[in-house]
Amino acid sequence: MGLFDLFRGKEKGGEKPKSNPAAKWAEAAGNKRAQNYDRQEALQELSAMGTAEAAEALLRRFNFTSDPSITDQEEKDLAYQGILKAGADAIVPVRAYAAKAESLAWPMRILKEILEEDALVKELLVWLTRWDTEYSKFIDPKLQLLVALEDYKAPEIVDAVIPFLEDVNEPARFHAAVTLLVQQDPRVEEPLRKMFPEEESVRVRNKIAEAFAERAFVIPEEERAAMRKALPPAYSIDGEGKLTKR
Repeated sequence: MGLFDLFRGKEKGGEKPKSNPAAKWAEAAGNKRAQNYDRQEALQELSAMGTAEAAEALLRRFNFTSDPSITDQEEKDLAYQGILKAGADAIVPVRAYAAKAESLAWPMRILKEILEEDALVKELLVWLTRWDTEYSKFIDPKLQLLVALEDYKAPEIVDAVIPFLEDVNEPARFHAAVTLLVQQDPRVEEPLRKMFPEEESVRVRNKIAEAFAERAFVIPEEERAAMRKALPPAYSIDGEGKLTKR
């Protein structure tokens, strides 16, 4: 490449890449072994920036806990507030962080402040698609998502959560049932009835039976015998097929 080509490259977009001020502080902010003073200084500097790069660096602070616990919480609150300053620019970094995080508590809390409810629900459902119903030693993020969805009502929640009624993990089945019952959508009745006779968990059956009794759901005649065998002691099915509590 000649001298002329070098100058022409600059004219056609060969400008220097933009510097990233957050990079200077990122390592200290996310380093558990850093001195408290150094880490807190880094968090303060990053929190003042309000950029996507700063948000990405601040998210690393949620990967660990430190002593004393009061300082740990103060640092995380500082990181949280700094991420919120980035506004919509924080969404992509939060999304990337959540894809690998062992806990979704902070990412969900952040997006709850940034997104409207409809957009938040859609985002949580996308995160839920990363999980299946098979056995896994570590399912905390899946449970956190199912619990979080209990606070919302949306038609798309029903379709996304129904498969988790067949999850091999009892806590997942329980929270899936709770989330579906919250929807008060007629589409949830059949899958809940179908899984009921085979459900091993007492608390799952109690939760479903309680909701069915409160709403006076009518059990189809061909399903009543199987349902009666699985009902908790306090419940019964009357002559009209309604599940009732004694």
